[in-house]
Amino acid sequence: MLSGDPTDWIARFRSLDVRFLERLSAVWPRCKAKLPTNPDEDTITINLVDFLSHDAEIRRWVYYVEYQFEPFGYTEDGWAYSKGKIDLALLLDFDRETYLAYECKKLNVNEKGRFRTLATEYVTEGVLRFVSEKYAASLPIGCTLGYVMDGKLESARESIGTALFTNRVLIGLTDGITEAEPIGGIRRFISKHYRTAEAGEIELRHALLAF
Repeated sequence: MLSGDPTDWIARFRSLDVRFLERLSAVWPRCKAKLPTNPDEDTITINLVDFLSHDAEIRRWVYYVEYQFEPFGYTEDGWAYSKGKIDLALLLDFDRETYLAYECKKLNVNEKGRFRTLATEYVTEGVLRFVSEKYAASLPIGCTLGYVMDGKLESARESIGTALFTNRVLIGLTDGITEAEPIGGIRRFISKHYRTAEAGEIELRHALLAF
């Protein structure tokens, strides 16, 4: 649970996301070179976490870079249970409730000779997990990483934009999409979503990487 001024935490998470993507941009070429031609989503993320967890700068900022992080929920009787597995999370301290979550998805893929954007899945199986409070339930910011397999970042961005607006009621989209400055070769944009009155709005920070 966050304590103190929420505005300070939002600024801290935004800053952390930018610094993290700067380091991700630095290691991404070496990570890609290590991978096979058409790796699955988990293989990409595992290798990315391996590179990032050994990065000297990141190790100074966060307590841990974790793959498949499981935030806990609690029953009315106080029993803890897993709310699912977040692909990548930056843990800020020993408290399992203070983290910056990254949901990772492949985009623009060719499967058995058929091209698929997977933008709808990105929204309904990625963005929705933040809006439904499965991930980052008490936190004001969440993040996504899109692995664009054909390297066409603008095409992926357009497909995601369409999927966000098509599913705007389902995902509680509150405003239009705001473009953000690229970091290295990473394409970025931001969307905001209504959750419950208690949880408040969540800001989702999207990053697209060319594979």
